[in-house]
Parts: sequence; structure tokens; C-alpha cells
Amino acid sequence: MPQPSENMKQLLEQLATEDADLMDPTLMLPQYGRTFVAMYMDKWNRRLPQVATARTIIQDEKPARRIVPENDKGTDAILYIHGGGWSFCSPSTHESFARRLAIACACPILMPAYRLAPEYPWPAGLLDVMSVWSSVQTSERRWSISGESAGANLALAAILRMIREKAPLPFSGLLFYGAYGADFNSESYLSFAEGPRLSRSQMIRYWDWYAHEELRIDPEVAPLVASDSSLELLPPLYLNSAALDPLLSDTEQLVARLRAIGRADVYHCVDGVIHGFMQMGNSLREARTAFKNCGAAFLHFSA
Repeated sequence: MPQPSENMKQLLEQLATEDADLMDPTLMLPQYGRTFVAMYMDKWNRRLPQVATARTIIQDEKPARRIVPENDKGTDAILYIHGGGWSFCSPSTHESFARRLAIACACPILMPAYRLAPEYPWPAGLLDVMSVWSSVQTSERRWSISGESAGANLALAAILRMIREKAPLPFSGLLFYGAYGADFNSESYLSFAEGPRLSRSQMIRYWDWYAHEELRIDPEVAPLVASDSSLELLPPLYLNSAALDPLLSDTEQLVARLRAIGRADVYHCVDGVIHGFMQMGNSLREARTAFKNCGAAFLHFSA
């Protein structure tokens, strides 16, 4: 069984002490779970990386954060979709993540809010992502799309919808430890059923809130079921995964399919870390390295 890195182990020990009495937010009423998660996530958004500007704006009648790094090259921009099991989190909970991504990729990040399950199950969140995507296409910048966890699912589902609709595609996709399928008996779901942190039972609840079982044959719900012909049309992708994550097999299976059809997308599996590790940039060296690796791939795409 893979083990946490020394840095990850120390952080997990610290969190085990700090969080010993906390309740699982997926067992709360969703509105209370969201309040709890927003308060909890504050710990990852202290000592924020410095950027040129970070503003709350309205984009396509939706609140969003627009973050411009000091090293902006002036050519690209990224629509970044936050994670949270399609049910929790917001642009505020992912401020540090978005700032680090902006700096690594040397371009602005637009991070919108979207409707959350279970009150708004699929396709509400995806439709919100698509409408924001359409609204930024008047910009002279070259736009890519990105997402983390459930946000990676939404980002990839959005590209697949663009392919289905024969719409212009993003310049690239940056996808971090995504939920791409609902096979809860995959190797990683069984190996890491109790986490650390994210558990198999939590993911089952997230999926049940987001999209009932009969919908999961749709690639815009579960991108792993997309056809080879659709996958062939994807823009260049950067993907990563966490080695101690129930979702690890999702990314491994997606990467295997991409390679089987001859694609050469960039993929990194980060050893010794858990789901959501990139949120922990202030404390975890592996998180900071992951942003650097993503940025290097993105700048290579842009060269």
C-alpha cells in the first residue's frame, strides 16, 4: 500500500488533531454542510500568494473571481472550475488555488460560481459553466479551461459538449485529480475506501446528489464513457492525480484511453499525497511543485 510522503504525513497528523471532533459535511443538510466547508477551507486561504489584482466581478450574471498575476504574458486566460463534490465550495474557498494557478500559467484566471447539487443536480452546474464559457469568447485572449476534482469533471464535460455541438474548443485543458466515472469498485476506490480525508462513501453521496445512476451513461456526466472519436478531438491536456486518492483510478483509466488512441497528453501522478493536496500550497511542497509542473506544461502548449 502506498504511504504518505513525509511532508504529507506530518500535515495529516496535524489535521487529525485539529479535526478530531468534526462531523462529515456530507452527512449534514447541504446548506449547513456548505457553511461548515466554507469555514473549514479558510485554513487553506491564509497567506495568499501575491498577484497584481484579485477582484470579485459579475460574469454572465454570475459572481466570479478574476485574478491577474504580476507575470501576466497578455495572451492567454483560463476559466477555472472549483471542486467540492458538485455540492460544496465556491470561488472564495479556492482563492489560493486560483492564485497559484494564475502565477504558474502566467495568465488571468476567471473562477465562476455555479449552481450546486443536490438542489441543482446535473446538468445545472454544467450549463452554468457553458454559459460563462460562451460569455468570455468575445475576449481577445486565447482561453483554456481547467478544474479540480468535481471541477475537473465539469471542465472535461464542457469540452465534450463543445465537441458534440461542433463549437470552438479551448486552447487546452488543465485537469487535476478529477472525478471522471462512477465505478466505486475500482482499484483506488477499494484501496482508499476510508481516505485519507476523502472516502468512498462520501463520493457515493456526492454522485447520488449530482446525477442519479441512470444518467451516468452520458459522457457529459461521466466523461470516462466518452467515445474514442470524441476523445480524439480533445485539445491538449495536462492531467494529474494523487497517489493516495479514491479517484486515482479515474485519471489512470482516462489516461490509458487517451494513450491507446495515440494521444500524447501530459500526465503526472503525484506520489505520497491525498485528494485535494493542491489546496495545501502553504504547507505542502508537493502542492507547490504540482503547480510548477502544470505551469510548465501550459507554457509549453502556448509556445
